[in-house]
Amino acid sequence: MKVGYARVSTRDQDPSLQTDALRQAGCDRIYEDRASGAQRDRPQLREALDYMRQGDVLVVWRLDRLARSMRQLITTVGDLEERGIEFQSLTESIDTTTPGGKLVFHVFGAVAEFERSIMQERTRAGLDAARQRGRTGGRPPALTDEQLAFAWTVLAHSDAPVRELAKQLSVSPATLYRHFPGGRTALRESGDDGDPPA
Repeated sequence: MKVGYARVSTRDQDPSLQTDALRQAGCDRIYEDRASGAQRDRPQLREALDYMRQGDVLVVWRLDRLARSMRQLITTVGDLEERGIEFQSLTESIDTTTPGGKLVFHVFGAVAEFERSIMQERTRAGLDAARQRGRTGGRPPALTDEQLAFAWTVLAHSDAPVRELAKQLSVSPATLYRHFPGGRTALRESGDDGDPPA
């Protein structure tokens, strides 16, 4: 059985171009999502995949209707293959029901793996070079030691609202709570009313 899947990005777009092509390709059922390619939750795609059984074929009008990246595409088609489900893309003339179509997808997979390893290698080389120059990775701290000491003093010795303190330090209240779990109440209950920690 051929099952079609169509996706448009917004409610204003018309999926009829895709659905007409899917019907012409012999799809018995067609599922439609209105969601961006980056959106992970695509209920109609999930429903289509749940409906399909071994020997069925998932058909899309174009590869980018199914996946946003090569890696996502390879993963999705690989999952279908494990379930004995084939895949067709009409625009690119890819059909895993044929030996040539399977070969194309294995080449895609090899290229995606190669690109991933190259990116990892470049990232490692960049981090190594930065470490040799005395730089460490990660984001810089949101608050300096002096700002932390100031925040500690305000929280421990005044009733100033945390939101106002955060605004003064140009951080979010969540950042302050990360540094001072429990906020003012925890500080006072722990007896931290002397000098701020060094």
